[in-house]
Amino acid sequence: MNAIKKVNHIAIVSFATLGSRVLGLVRDVLIFSFFGVSAINSAFIFAFTLPNLFRRLLGEGALTSAVMPVMAGELEGEGKEAAFSFLNRVISRLFFVLLGLVILAIVLLQCVSLWPGLEERWYLGARLASWLMPFMLLICLAAMFSAALNLLERFAVPALSPVWLNLSMMLGLGVFGYFLGKTALEQVYYLCAGVLVGGVIQCILPAWALKQEGWKPRMDFSRCERVQEMLGLLMPGLAGAAVFQVNIVVSRLLAFSLDTSAVSILYLASRLIELPLGVFTIAITTVVFPGMSKLAARGLNDDFAEEYAHGMRLILAITVPAAAGLVVLAEPILKILFEWGAFSAQDVKLTQPVLVISSVGLPFYSMATLATRAFHALKDTKTPVIIAYISFAVNLALSLWWMQVWGVAGLAAASVAAALLQNIVLRIALVRKNPRVAQGRFWFSLLEVVAAAKIMAIIAWLAFDYIQSIWGAGKLGDMLAIIFIIPLAMIFYILFLKLFRFEEAYEIRDLLLGVIWPFKKKPHSA
Repeated sequence: MNAIKKVNHIAIVSFATLGSRVLGLVRDVLIFSFFGVSAINSAFIFAFTLPNLFRRLLGEGALTSAVMPVMAGELEGEGKEAAFSFLNRVISRLFFVLLGLVILAIVLLQCVSLWPGLEERWYLGARLASWLMPFMLLICLAAMFSAALNLLERFAVPALSPVWLNLSMMLGLGVFGYFLGKTALEQVYYLCAGVLVGGVIQCILPAWALKQEGWKPRMDFSRCERVQEMLGLLMPGLAGAAVFQVNIVVSRLLAFSLDTSAVSILYLASRLIELPLGVFTIAITTVVFPGMSKLAARGLNDDFAEEYAHGMRLILAITVPAAAGLVVLAEPILKILFEWGAFSAQDVKLTQPVLVISSVGLPFYSMATLATRAFHALKDTKTPVIIAYISFAVNLALSLWWMQVWGVAGLAAASVAAALLQNIVLRIALVRKNPRVAQGRFWFSLLEVVAAAKIMAIIAWLAFDYIQSIWGAGKLGDMLAIIFIIPLAMIFYILFLKLFRFEEAYEIRDLLLGVIWPFKKKPHSA
């Protein structure tokens, strides 16, 4: 895949992901406007967490990472028909495994109603979770269809998948729930219906797109060496995905032990971090990973190392300035987006340092994502799992220590420190596996990006201070800061990347422009 085509694909994925993230933010605002922080809202969040947990364990990440390298080998060696045959074998097995898990989960959740002495929100959460568990089956199948489309370089349909879920949930609650729901309890069931309808749409659309590529769905339980190979890759990947999810749960439990606001503050900071993480990092990884898988399948180690280095440079060039921007503009961003109603100016002050600390970790989280996928492309799922467990142990130890000193900010700092360590160990291990990875200009590229981002941050800070001196510290000044400083900072950042002769400067320019309008791209000229 040439550089221009790759940037076009990344821009399309980023554009779609940006739409999804914005809709997700609107969806959260809508849900909280209906239910606030009531027991009904808590029960829904708990219920929605369960199918999403299985989605991350099975549908996205572990299973996709195990399937794609093997399917890439089939595609490169035997062609589309063999790749689709392998996909049918995987989906056939996956369907019945997921169906069994859904039935088992519903039975266990129904047993909660027989457990005496629990608070009402636990009973309601179990009932809502029973309604939502089929979403797990739908979203995991959709993830398989999307992975196959990505391998065929059809990125738009999979990237738009979360958009349909957000729209369906907003329609279920904002229209049907508003007009037909007489009580909050009735309205939350309309919200659950929106989740299920969104899951159906998420499953049908990529399946239809895959059929246009020549895929013919059928049940196939025949034995296949490729399936056994995929299962061998899957089990370590599941262990890695599990430790990641446990890491999130433990951090939130520790935050809950501090005070009632700590969990909300951590959640809010993570939601803002997820915007650049999802829009750019996941988009870049989504596009680069199939290419790495194909190159690894062909045994082209030099090209694999260059593909990885190219993806890493793109990630650094996007996430480092994004982190710097969040650090400088944390206060106005929080005020404009969330300082409404019950979320007070004091809550902004409590959240700001946590957001600043979490923002520093953005490049580390992003780099670890791509490095892990590089191991998966090489059909090594064990090494990143071992490193993930080391990172989890460090995060837990530092969290227990630093939360006693800095509170919720200590939890955020522990997560950043663990992510930094994870990246160092991942790079050392990847270089040992493929020494050609170390031959790139990684450190020079990092210095160029950091220098350009630092200058950009200084300009943004001076501009913000100037706007406040004219309009004051109110929301008007904050709004003007967001509207004018971010585009200004992006322009200066690109100019300094060009000045430093950063290798992907023009690709970054095209990528940022492509997020705004990805449908018409022209080759850049140096």
